[in-house]
Amino acid sequence: MRVPRVKVQPLPHAVFLTRLASAANGNAIDVRLGQGAFLTLRLVDLLSRDHEPSHPDAFTYQHRATERFCRDLQCGGPEEAHLKGLVGTAADSYRSGDSRLIAPALLAYALYLEDDARYEEALDVLETTLQVGGERLRVADAVAATLRLARVNRKLARFADAETAYVHAGQLAAAAGDRYAVLLSRIGLAGAIQGRGNLGEAERCYREILADARMAGERDAEAQAEHGLGTTLLLRGQPAEAAPHAWRASELYENEAAQLRALGDLALMLSALGDAESAERALALVVRRSANQDGIMNALIELMHCASYRRDRLGFERWRSECEGRLEHMAPNMVTDFLLKVGVGHARFGYFSKAETFLAAALETAAASGLHEFEFRIERIRNGLGDCREELENACADATEPVTSEPLRTVRQSLQELAGAGV
Repeated sequence: MRVPRVKVQPLPHAVFLTRLASAANGNAIDVRLGQGAFLTLRLVDLLSRDHEPSHPDAFTYQHRATERFCRDLQCGGPEEAHLKGLVGTAADSYRSGDSRLIAPALLAYALYLEDDARYEEALDVLETTLQVGGERLRVADAVAATLRLARVNRKLARFADAETAYVHAGQLAAAAGDRYAVLLSRIGLAGAIQGRGNLGEAERCYREILADARMAGERDAEAQAEHGLGTTLLLRGQPAEAAPHAWRASELYENEAAQLRALGDLALMLSALGDAESAERALALVVRRSANQDGIMNALIELMHCASYRRDRLGFERWRSECEGRLEHMAPNMVTDFLLKVGVGHARFGYFSKAETFLAAALETAAASGLHEFEFRIERIRNGLGDCREELENACADATEPVTSEPLRTVRQSLQELAGAGV
């Protein structure tokens, strides 16, 4: 007799229980917070109209148990505060019969997780926001959640999912007459196009968005378009043209975290121009001031790259060790960038067999994640290992002396003044 196959459904929010793996490293607080997040989100699930409780008092019993667990955490820190806030807001939502009340707290927690480079957990919370709110969710919250869902998927190199979410967010925003959110969805789509490696199309999109943002007077969208255009020009091998756009973005941004992201990318451009001193100045600002793990990890990778450019072996190894300690929290594009620049560093110090090993690992990671622009770049550098060592030792820079121009001199002077101000 043929036995029917039973489809096993994944346990909702199980991603938070994977923190148990960190127990071996003595991170008991993180494990407890993960358990608290799991219980809290299971409680939030009860607010969904699709959920049919097995008992009329199911929410009350589960709320008491979750509240008690979170009260006993006593870990301190922002995540505990987020969880306790969610438990309280869930109770308010249940009493009022309005599941929409939980959305702002969920969005805030998702942003915290994203900033802490916990991308899969952030996705789980954002999906919960959309599921629990359903069709009753306020348009502004639905647009925000969908845009963030797209952004996290893009960071994870899941470009198809990201593009689908960006398109949906744009449609919701257009129907609501929210032109700023429409611009954000277009900026996100351009970023996904850039990530896939279609740099010409990405540049065209960013230039169009930049013109539209200026005309609409949307300062933040203008800053993001300037920023995206700058990174695209860098990837197209035009760092001298890219740097003024990144600096302009840092001036336009009113949010410090965004300003620091732009400065971090400006450092990449200055490094590509052979100006390691200015690049390290910008990176030091990022590491000192940023609370965003993405920004810090990218800065550490680039500090390692600058050290190898200056042939500082001790500095290179120090920053490499710092980066390796954070690998498990890095998105695929960051892991690829790290492996690539470790390979470049080994080549600069004359260890070509090690360079080949790391470049091969970088190429494998890029291919597995669909990071086509990285694939093209890595292949070019690998091809230079045997026949063109000079090109490899210069990595992405075409000049041994810093390239200069009037716009670049202005950028360097402004950056020096910013670093000197100690802000």
